Amino acid sequence: MKLIITTVFLCFALMSHSQVKKDDVLFTVDDTPVKATDFIRVYNKNLDLVKDESQKDIDAYLELFVSYQLKVKEARRLELDKDAKYIREFNNYKKQLTKNYMSDNKVTDALVEEAYERTTNDVKVSHILVRIDESETDTLAVYNQLLQLRDRVINEGYANVQKSVHNGKTIFAEDLGYFGGFKMVYPFESVAFNTPVGEVSMPFRTRFGYHILKVFDKRQALGEVTVAHIMVSNKQKDSTVVPETRVRQIYKKLEQGETFEALAKQFSDDKSSANKGGTLSPFVGGQLGSKAFEDVAFSLEQPGDVSTPFETDYGWHIVKLIRKKGIQPFEDVKAELENRVKRDSRSKLINSAMVKKLMTKYNVKQHSEGLDYFKTIITEAYLNQAWKAPEDMNAKQPLITIDGRKDVVYQDFANHLLKSQRQYYNRKVELNTIIDTEYKTFLENEVLKFREDNLEFENEDFAFVLKEYRDGLLLFDLMEKEVWNAASKDSVGLEEYYNAHKSDYLWDDRVEAVIMSSASHAVIEKVKNELSKGVSEEDILSDMNTKDDLKVISTSDVFEKGHRALPENFQFKEGVSEIYKHNDAFHVIIVNAVLPAGQKTLEESRGKVVSDYQNHIEENWVKSLHERFKVKINDSVLKRVKKQILN
Repeated sequence: MKLIITTVFLCFALMSHSQVKKDDVLFTVDDTPVKATDFIRVYNKNLDLVKDESQKDIDAYLELFVSYQLKVKEARRLELDKDAKYIREFNNYKKQLTKNYMSDNKVTDALVEEAYERTTNDVKVSHILVRIDESETDTLAVYNQLLQLRDRVINEGYANVQKSVHNGKTIFAEDLGYFGGFKMVYPFESVAFNTPVGEVSMPFRTRFGYHILKVFDKRQALGEVTVAHIMVSNKQKDSTVVPETRVRQIYKKLEQGETFEALAKQFSDDKSSANKGGTLSPFVGGQLGSKAFEDVAFSLEQPGDVSTPFETDYGWHIVKLIRKKGIQPFEDVKAELENRVKRDSRSKLINSAMVKKLMTKYNVKQHSEGLDYFKTIITEAYLNQAWKAPEDMNAKQPLITIDGRKDVVYQDFANHLLKSQRQYYNRKVELNTIIDTEYKTFLENEVLKFREDNLEFENEDFAFVLKEYRDGLLLFDLMEKEVWNAASKDSVGLEEYYNAHKSDYLWDDRVEAVIMSSASHAVIEKVKNELSKGVSEEDILSDMNTKDDLKVISTSDVFEKGHRALPENFQFKEGVSEIYKHNDAFHVIIVNAVLPAGQKTLEESRGKVVSDYQNHIEENWVKSLHERFKVKINDSVLKRVKKQILN
């Protein structure tokens, strides 16, 4: 037993010793260390992407990685990282990347799943709204008013209360029909979906005021439909036109074979869609104001199906189904829903959840006396956009301390208040309420900004991706300056390189030819027979192809041996070839001339010469970088790197 335990401990010790540590330095470029963990991460990330097997060899890959780090070092020596264009492009990328790391994943995932549930179901609701200003704090009277209205709806029925209270100014009592997720403000949507069918909600607040709502029905969403329609309005300028008679005349024309699109352009009274053949924008269930129209549109099954004439409040219609899209699987719409959640007011929940965690993590200290101070210096002038912080304000006094490292001072909050006062212009809002509301927003923004500023030092994944882009962008600018532009602009050097390496730029055997191709062997056989009679390619194409039936395609060019258009067993000789089957089609080839192998001119091989010359310049340049910067490999760390990768 003692031997077994000793052996186990020894194995663990050896494994621990063979593992690369976080701070292990694999090599240095002058005084700049490059960590082994960075090399391992890049190697593993690119392992499945490289096509050259030599790049999977650790030593070969290390050589590439060293060259990469040498170039980054050179870019910094040349101060390319201080270029205004580089800084702007890098900061734009950093800003976009940061968004992906600035949310609470658990909260986001829950909201996305909730959004899917609500976009795949509809709820039918009516509500009563009492309007009040969003900043109003004295709301008890309005709340009690809604409680009384709730009792009336329960006892008298919604329709009766609706008629007696709706005035369209301060009180709104409206039938909202069916709706799904993202169609209403989030608090309203949540109450609607959480209230059981047949029940009336308790009063709740949105930015519009206080509501109660009654839920009449819930159903699975109908999906999305795209239709075209022909409408004959009930309001006709021509008194001789009877809408029902006219729509049935149009329907008769459809039955006789006239196209829906043409009839819509001629007769539809919906001018916004008539010019498009009657096509409407896609819509989902509950989106339109006419339930009758939706019912018919969603009842059509197959694209091209046409309804019989039917009437709505707007007139008479005939509807044609263009496409129908049912409920999509969650995985197919997850990414889109996540983007919508982050753009919607739901995003406040994500930010709040993140801020709550960060407040604890950073041990955020709030100096409450500062908030009291701002309540003494704000005046009614704020509501007229005329407020300014007093000159004797202690501008550098800390208001918030984050992580013991950053003080957010009075001047910062005063600047925030100055920027925000426009939204309170001419509103009746208590000044203390403004301070409390704006301070909450300010606090969240400052905590999130601190997280953003320190994300690179707190999140290893973020730091790695950001470093990759930072260095990669530098490398692009450096290569453009030192290699790519140098090769393309150095005409003398390019010509000298071409003359020294002419044997690398040779033509293989070529043919000047016309390839006649068809999917049908019989058609190509007929083409070959016509060619043997001396009929020209142009006449053959004209005779065998029509506007609606393209049987033969011709391709004329100079084709080099091995060209993808030539069959592998193609015979390089003048005249009309045999019939070849190649690339799942049949071909006959008219060879006008055979061009023997020979030297390419510089112009004929320019693309390849420029590429080779760039590689030549880069190779010599990298040698010079090795001479400029001293690279020192840590062999013991390299051994552990190899062992970790291979295991």
